Amino acid sequence: MLRNSRPPIAWRYCGGQIKMWRGQADVTREELAAEANYDVETVKSMEQGRRRPTQRLLMVADQLCGAKGFLIAAEEYLLPERDLTKVPEYMAAEAEAVAVHNFELILVPGLLQTEEYTRALMEAHMPPTPGGDIEADIANRVQRQERLSEETVLFNFVIYEAALRTMVGGPTVMKGQLRRLLQAGERRNVFVQVLPAGQGYFPGMEGAFTLLESPEYEQFAYVESQEVTSLDSEGQRVSAMAKRFAMLRMQALSEEGSRRLIGALMEEL
Repeated sequence: MLRNSRPPIAWRYCGGQIKMWRGQADVTREELAAEANYDVETVKSMEQGRRRPTQRLLMVADQLCGAKGFLIAAEEYLLPERDLTKVPEYMAAEAEAVAVHNFELILVPGLLQTEEYTRALMEAHMPPTPGGDIEADIANRVQRQERLSEETVLFNFVIYEAALRTMVGGPTVMKGQLRRLLQAGERRNVFVQVLPAGQGYFPGMEGAFTLLESPEYEQFAYVESQEVTSLDSEGQRVSAMAKRFAMLRMQALSEEGSRRLIGALMEEL
């Protein structure tokens, strides 16, 4: 378990259910521990969600407390998640977000990509992506970009300079992509800043991330790496991401300075 992380909610919920059923059946923790052949502290840890409730404890507690299969049914929800992608959840959160703050390290943010840039990325994907899927993904990305025109939604993008020098699709595609960044920055709700290279360590060096704010002022942090993604709402971790993004904005060039750099890069192509 990572430092400062909480046990999975399934552990905590299932442990609470064991404790509740035990209480209703007037079974003591000591009695349950003896029947399941565990020490009392182990059962306590499972009830408090600090340890994953085992199949043995669930079966014994179900029978001893008369749960009629309800506790045993929880077993499958305690197994590790097989699908580690949170893309559908992220897409749903992004679609209704009132603020999107995105830092990109080596690629142009998806919401700012041209179709040509996106196609070049997807055609180079490994393992190869079927052609039909590529076109569907491009259409989906174009649809997501329509939110940029909603002036009540705030978009902050900080892009590391290396992403603007990565020749995705070749010079022509990159020149069109840089032009798109300049056009996007003209919108009153879209802010594009470039973090210049050569200034040593910065808080986004570990990778790209996105912060979302919901209409109910909930905060989410999204991280994606090698097809494993994480959508997080835990306050302390989201706060840490927000502090990193704030520092990145301070270290980045101003909007005007960023426009000048992007323009200079276009002239080099």
